[in-house]
Amino acid sequence: MTGDSGKTRPNFLQLVKYLLGRPLPASMRDWVIRDVTGPGCIRRYIIRGVLPFLPIFIAFSFVPGPVIYRLGMIALLLIPLVYFEIALMSIYRRHLLTTNGIDGALIGVKRRAKQEITKNEYEAKYPKKPN
Repeated sequence: MTGDSGKTRPNFLQLVKYLLGRPLPASMRDWVIRDVTGPGCIRRYIIRGVLPFLPIFIAFSFVPGPVIYRLGMIALLLIPLVYFEIALMSIYRRHLLTTNGIDGALIGVKRRAKQEITKNEYEAKYPKKPN
C-alpha cells in the first residue's frame, strides 16, 4: 500500500470502512486506540450509532397528526436504540480494537486502574487485623 506509512488519520473512505468493520492500516493503530479509548469515545460511539437513524426521525416529523404522536414515534425508536447501544458498547469497542490488531483488554484499563487505586486506599484506611 503506497502512501499509508506516514498517515496517522484515516480519510473519509477509510473511516467509513472502519466504522463498517474493516481494519485500518497498521500505521493508524494509535488513532484507533485514541478513537476507541480516548476522551470522548462514548460520545462518539453514541453519535455514530444514532446518526444512521436520523433520516427516519426526520421522516417521522412529517407524519400528519398531533406533534405528540410524532414525538412518541421518535421516542419509541430512540429509547431502545440508545439503551441497546449502551448495553453493547464494550463489545463493539472491543471488536474495533481486535479487528485492527490491538488487544481488546485495553477497553477496561482505566476502570481497572481506578479500582486498584480505590482498593489500595481502602486497604490503607482499613488494614486487615491479625487473627
